[in-house]
Amino acid sequence: MAAKRETETYILPLTDLGAPDVPGGYIYLPPPSDPPYKIKFSIEGTSSICRQGSLWVNIPIRGDQFQRERFREFKLRPDFNRNLEISVEIPCAGAFAFYTSFTPLPEYSSGEVIAPQPTQTETFYIDVSPRLVVNNEILPLDALSIFSVISKFMGQYPRDWNKHLEGIRQRSYNMVHFTPLMERGDSNSPYSIYDQLSFDPQCFPNSEKDVRQLVDRMEQDYGLLSLTDVVWNHTANNSKWLEAHPEAGYNVETAPWLESALELDDALIKFTADLERLELPRQLENVEDLQMVVDGVKKHVIDALNLWEFYTVDPESNAEAVINAWVDGQVSIPHLNSPGSDSGGAEAIKRWTLEEKAKSLRLNGLVGGDRLGQRFGRRIDAKIGAGFLTAAFGRYDERSFGAADRGAARNEILKIFEQLNLPLYQEYDADVQEISEQIFNRVKYMRLDDHGPKVGRITPDNPLVESYFTRLPQNSTTKKHNPKSLALVNNGWIWNADAMVDNAGSGSRAYTRREVIVWSDCVKLRYGNAPEDNPFLWDYMAKYTRLMAKYFGGFRIDNCHSTPIAVAEHLLDEARKVRPDLYVCAELFTGSEEMDYVFVKRLGISSLIREAMQAWSTGELSRIVHRHGGRPIGSFEIDGAFEGDSTQEGDSLSNGTENPILREVSHRIKTTPVNALFMDCTHDNEVPAQKRDARDTLPNAALVSMCACAIGSVMGYDEVYPKLVDLVKEERLYSSPFSGKTIEVKAGKGGIGGIKKLLNTIHTQMGNEGFDETFIHHEGEYVTVHRMNPKSRKGYFLVAHTAFPGCGSGTGSFSPVHLAGTKARQMGSWMLEVDSSDEAKSAANGEKTTLRGLPSRTIELPSMHLETKEHETVISITDSFPPGSIALFETWIPGAEHASGLDVFVTSGAEFAMSETNLVDLNAIMYRSDPEERDSSGGQDGVYIIPNNGPLVYAGLQGWWSIFKGIIKNNDLGHPLCQHLRDGQWSLDYVLRRIERLSRASDHERFQALASWFRERFDAIRKVPSFLLPRYFALVIQTAYTAAWNRALELLGPNIRSGQIFLQRLAMVSVQQTGFMHSASLYPTKSVPSLAAGLPHFSSDWARCWGRDVFISLRGLYLGTGRFLEARQHILAFGSVLKHGMIPNLLSDGKLPRYNSRDSIWFFLQSIQDYSKIVPNGIGILQEKVSRRFLPYDDTWFEYNDSRAYSKSSTIEDIIQEALQRHASGISFREANAGPGLDMQMKSEGFQIDIQVDWNTGIIFGGNQSNCGTWMDKMGESEKAGSKGVPGTPRDGAAIEITGLLYSTLVWLEALSDQGFYRFDGVRVDNGNSKSISFKNWALKIKENFEKCYYVPANGTDDSKYNVNPAIVNRRGIYKDLYKSGKEYEDYQLRANFPIAMCVAPELFDPQNALGALAIADKAIRGPTGMATLDPSDLNYRPYYDNSEDSNDFATSKGRNYHQGPEWLWPTGFFLRALLKFDLMRRKTNAERIESCQQITRRLEGCKRALEESPWAGLTELTNKDGELCRDSSPTQAWSAGCLIDLFLDASEISMI
Repeated sequence: MAAKRETETYILPLTDLGAPDVPGGYIYLPPPSDPPYKIKFSIEGTSSICRQGSLWVNIPIRGDQFQRERFREFKLRPDFNRNLEISVEIPCAGAFAFYTSFTPLPEYSSGEVIAPQPTQTETFYIDVSPRLVVNNEILPLDALSIFSVISKFMGQYPRDWNKHLEGIRQRSYNMVHFTPLMERGDSNSPYSIYDQLSFDPQCFPNSEKDVRQLVDRMEQDYGLLSLTDVVWNHTANNSKWLEAHPEAGYNVETAPWLESALELDDALIKFTADLERLELPRQLENVEDLQMVVDGVKKHVIDALNLWEFYTVDPESNAEAVINAWVDGQVSIPHLNSPGSDSGGAEAIKRWTLEEKAKSLRLNGLVGGDRLGQRFGRRIDAKIGAGFLTAAFGRYDERSFGAADRGAARNEILKIFEQLNLPLYQEYDADVQEISEQIFNRVKYMRLDDHGPKVGRITPDNPLVESYFTRLPQNSTTKKHNPKSLALVNNGWIWNADAMVDNAGSGSRAYTRREVIVWSDCVKLRYGNAPEDNPFLWDYMAKYTRLMAKYFGGFRIDNCHSTPIAVAEHLLDEARKVRPDLYVCAELFTGSEEMDYVFVKRLGISSLIREAMQAWSTGELSRIVHRHGGRPIGSFEIDGAFEGDSTQEGDSLSNGTENPILREVSHRIKTTPVNALFMDCTHDNEVPAQKRDARDTLPNAALVSMCACAIGSVMGYDEVYPKLVDLVKEERLYSSPFSGKTIEVKAGKGGIGGIKKLLNTIHTQMGNEGFDETFIHHEGEYVTVHRMNPKSRKGYFLVAHTAFPGCGSGTGSFSPVHLAGTKARQMGSWMLEVDSSDEAKSAANGEKTTLRGLPSRTIELPSMHLETKEHETVISITDSFPPGSIALFETWIPGAEHASGLDVFVTSGAEFAMSETNLVDLNAIMYRSDPEERDSSGGQDGVYIIPNNGPLVYAGLQGWWSIFKGIIKNNDLGHPLCQHLRDGQWSLDYVLRRIERLSRASDHERFQALASWFRERFDAIRKVPSFLLPRYFALVIQTAYTAAWNRALELLGPNIRSGQIFLQRLAMVSVQQTGFMHSASLYPTKSVPSLAAGLPHFSSDWARCWGRDVFISLRGLYLGTGRFLEARQHILAFGSVLKHGMIPNLLSDGKLPRYNSRDSIWFFLQSIQDYSKIVPNGIGILQEKVSRRFLPYDDTWFEYNDSRAYSKSSTIEDIIQEALQRHASGISFREANAGPGLDMQMKSEGFQIDIQVDWNTGIIFGGNQSNCGTWMDKMGESEKAGSKGVPGTPRDGAAIEITGLLYSTLVWLEALSDQGFYRFDGVRVDNGNSKSISFKNWALKIKENFEKCYYVPANGTDDSKYNVNPAIVNRRGIYKDLYKSGKEYEDYQLRANFPIAMCVAPELFDPQNALGALAIADKAIRGPTGMATLDPSDLNYRPYYDNSEDSNDFATSKGRNYHQGPEWLWPTGFFLRALLKFDLMRRKTNAERIESCQQITRRLEGCKRALEESPWAGLTELTNKDGELCRDSSPTQAWSAGCLIDLFLDASEISMI
């Protein structure tokens, strides 16, 4: 049998503008796999980026090395009907980038537009996690337990190192973090590296050989991965290579803006030496002493330096330059930016005040104003200054200007300069104030504050403040350089600084303002923006980085937030060339989560370092643990049926004997927080003995170990060191009772090593096995954590009693824990006892040669009370559980145990269970609104009602899924549905009872397999505890829903199966709206599925099946989805009830059809035409026979059970001809049963139906001002407003869409007649001249008169060519809505009906006129989703529909404005079809055709969003103005969806070649 292998695909949808459509925008993918998984970019076929578009991706091809600037191009070949899918293999880990290039879509115009220039999106990033392997086992990031050591305290290599590493291994850590192992500088700080290419000779006398041996032994003998710091920001202040390359740092030659900072720094050094001479104290005893010294700085340093000269313009030299320029005629008087309202120029300048002149000169003529440079480096552009003199004195002429004039000019410009300098002095004053405050605060912290280091007396070796510059020594190497280049800026940091700003760069004054907390042993490195800016430094640090990657499996980026991001990218690229699966972690102090993401995405940071010791209370610790704990228990699966039916078999991978089969599993990219490396303590921060109570060492570590992320600790934490180890000044070596001996999981002396081994073992197990669900609870000083595997439901439960200051020694209050449906076994309880007396601390700190912990021991406590009940386990603390205690339990859920795994079982088998269902079955399974469900169940059941939420929209699966999709997306376990499921299993009962009821119905054997499937799945999940029921119920529903959806797509047409998701969602509306009803059918005595007009308003009884709605919808919902049988059934059924030459608008099963719509027959005939052209052998429908409800060519009314009913038969061909003949002969009748019983709103004259042809034009006219025979059929109902019986939109006369549909029918029949498929060639008439007229001639009459009758010319000079009354015209360049209506102004109203005629009869329209009219409608009446039913400029425009309004307003009361402004969705389909059709007529090239499609795509955005967000999974009937919700609208309407499918049908015929 063939072996199966899986390959996975991660779907990455892109928005219309090319951005990743992923919540949060962070794309984080798992480690590379074998075979490689893929990322599949999914792009809508005609989105904006597809216009001359390309996707560019720098993910390398398998086997190639990654190069950041090497992007592969994938051409985006547009396709209106499908999404473009580009699959790219992920062969390696790293931070990859992509973007798209394209030519933006211009604003739509019917005329010529300027083509936009090509552009590209911003760059987006895809981070792929490294694949970490130790002892041939893959180690997920969440399984990492990292141990941090300060390398210089490890002792002699290899003896002491091996002993410590063995102790680390024994405690079940699996990675060791080393501070830098390189040769150190003078300060002896590991982070002040002397030589980046040489390992510390004291530790590694054999250099690389020793390091190689170290990491090999770690991995092979100890099972430990290695991680080291990389320091890219700075180098030791005594690094020898700086002498040869001072350009690697910031000095006044490479950074001249630092000159003021250097002078200030030099002066502060001198000030320290001069304190006695200045009679200032060296020993600061109090704040008064400090203030005295700071005042001395102001007087003897700042004032003496004349620092103001760096800020201001030198008046004298600049005045001389300006006058010389004036005299020489070097004058510039541009249109200067004015401080007032004048726009500049010489005349305006004359009118300005002195302040205005100074401000303008500063804005326009100040050079160097954006930075500090040399003294008086700020100057005035002499030509512009001369322009001001010219404005005041005119152009210089030596014949008329003397010395006195030059003197006056000089005085004028000096006055301006004096005014100009005022804000520059203010700038200086502000900086001086900042300098004083910074010096005061820094000295106070260093020498006076209780929490500061109190460094003591001010001396040359211990200066007042740290020097901001390192001065390189004078020697044979440095003398080759400019002396200015030998003072290099030291590195440091600034509180709350912008991480993207270079503090030593030209845009910052931080060094002058003394804002930097400086590391005087470290020189800041100056990279510039690219390697060419500093070739030596980039190359040198790349060598260093590659050396680190050669030996170490991971990097901790020191001061990552201060590293120029382009530098870090480049250096990590170099590292990953050596070690592709490089683990990268970093601390980021950007002050912004958004900025953190920038670093994470661009650098591919695997984990951000976080620390539990930052918490100041139990509550805060609980919050931090919660943040890193993982998902809540019972979380939902975004991929749904991930183990069951979601996989498909693909092609064979090989032709060998095993013939492995490749299965593809697709995943959606989830919202992903940045992975944390959660440390119980780091080497930078204080230990529990300093910051809390030393006993908190144990609970703090335990809580960290329970988190679903990488975790870590530091040497000395497990040993309970008394204080933070000073990595610079400390000289003692590590000691640990756990080094070099076997450690067992048990209580013992010397710290928490034995218990830590258990915690680390469990943490690694949970990470390896995917325990990613967690529940954290905080109560008083207690925190509990329950972490669980979402598949096996095995877990671990921790009770931790924290020990913050003042906690005492009592057990405290803690409520019993109830673990519902869960069994538990206690693994142990322990407390930590520590001697943290001053004597013990003094003894530990006084140790001369070694670092050691406080006297401590872990003590095993009595077991907690564990009460096992039938449905829960109750855990209670004992009397002895003091602060510093933990208890650990193993848990499992018997109800979640299943032979194949509960998740696998629940998500399997649904496809098979659905395999025999048809589309009508799926209507019942997936949908049914409340009226439909009550009809189906004989009134017993409606839709399900969720307490505190309301009723579902459907009884079927879509009703549940519409709620669940939002719950799952947001993991909203607090939703009322989730609470309802936790409260009881009623939802399961409802779903099962419903499916079983359906399966018992006659001819519903197809449901039995599905009923069994639901029963078995529900039986399985009924056993799980209630807190898990929402998850498992959602899995069942999602699995069933997905299977039903897939089954529906399988039964729909191939264009739907391969189409984009929007088209598929539209197509599913045909399933939603077509079903069996007891109260409604297509026939009076036979039950067949029927199409609802909309749900729930038009779902049952007489209101379900409307002739107009059916045949406006039929092309899209049936023909466009491959549902040819249903299309045929509806055509035959409505053909059977033809009467008066019309089909009924209200069918009422054929029992009480009502014939009051003049347009329905024409949509019916258009549908037959569409059927004949789209359906294979569709022309055969013309010869189909139907039994007639009424007698042919007879207006007599009788009941459906009368003997005459269905006594005659006609072919569809005959029915078509009868309809045409009756119209040609003229129609006049009064509706049967006319009166209040038929329509209680209509006046008597409204029941009279008259239709006739004007044989001069061939156009059909009909209706009167008392009825409304087209789709705009709202009848006035308000007696209060006086509108009862007065139609809102009578539309009598010749409606433009009817004229277009008539013409389309005539042209079609003419062709059929010529081909011998239709036995008639015309109709009989009696117009005085002839007895008949051919279809051809009838159509010709219409075509010859159409433009003249309907077009309103754009230019009034053309009015004589058209039937136009200029006095009534409101808007030009449009097509009339009506011709010769009862109220002439209604003819000229802009409505959304003319595009219908354009779609079915484009030949009637002048293409240029048509495009112009469409462009006007696009701007005037197109809304976000629908088309406004009336021009907003019309006096009758009322865009807000409220059918319940019963006011005195004649226009709106009782919703009379239904079609007077509200935006209806179904006309959108016709409008977009027309726009596409006529726009393509002018397009000649493939690129132009693509643009047409993209213009349409852009206009579909609102409908796509509405359909995706609709709980009804459909498009609403109408909206109010600008897409606002209309509460009286039917929320899902058949024609709203069907007419958009029509658009896709049209587009499928477009050639993009």
